[in-house]
Amino acid sequence: MPRPKQALLSRERIIATATTLIDEEGLAAVSTRRLATELGVRGPSLYNHFATKDEILDAVADSITERVDIGVFADRPWPEALRAWGRSYREALAAHPNIVPYLAQGPGRRPAALRMADAVYGGLVREGWPPARATHIGALMRYFVAGSALGSFARGFVEDPSLYAEDYPHLHQAHRLAEHQRSVDEGAFALGLDALIDGLTLAYERFGYGENLRR
Repeated sequence: MPRPKQALLSRERIIATATTLIDEEGLAAVSTRRLATELGVRGPSLYNHFATKDEILDAVADSITERVDIGVFADRPWPEALRAWGRSYREALAAHPNIVPYLAQGPGRRPAALRMADAVYGGLVREGWPPARATHIGALMRYFVAGSALGSFARGFVEDPSLYAEDYPHLHQAHRLAEHQRSVDEGAFALGLDALIDGLTLAYERFGYGENLRR
């Protein structure tokens, strides 16, 4: 028989299949055996592309991180860059919330995650932030964005007005939160992001971190 024009397996196909599994069933659903079944191949075939399950998860995590816009740190003032990056970062993670706990462990050896950390840190230091503070800001933003993308505050309330009416009088409209999930969750993120950047701007000005740039 002639050889197929396309290889049955590729790194991209394995990553795409693993991503779908994680999105639909969670991290626990991913195993080399399950992936092989989904891909219609024998388990050992996967090892031609990935040595371990963790390598597959790293590749999935990095494929999501690659979608985050880090170019904003090249030519924008740090508050504008931080805001644009934060929004892009949350958008990428919110599309795949089940991978967030894995991403939240840190960049490890993942190239895209390390490029992002380098761009954020470098952009802040270039604008006058002390290295230690630039590190703190990067960590702070990761905590904030990951927490925001991990779950929905609004979906945590049930659509049953009788549950809240008598015992929780201040929550008499809570049954409507799920109905307005997107506006509640995105509004909360936008408010928090503005508050963070406003607070950082005050610190930046108070301690004169940008003074050296004007000399």
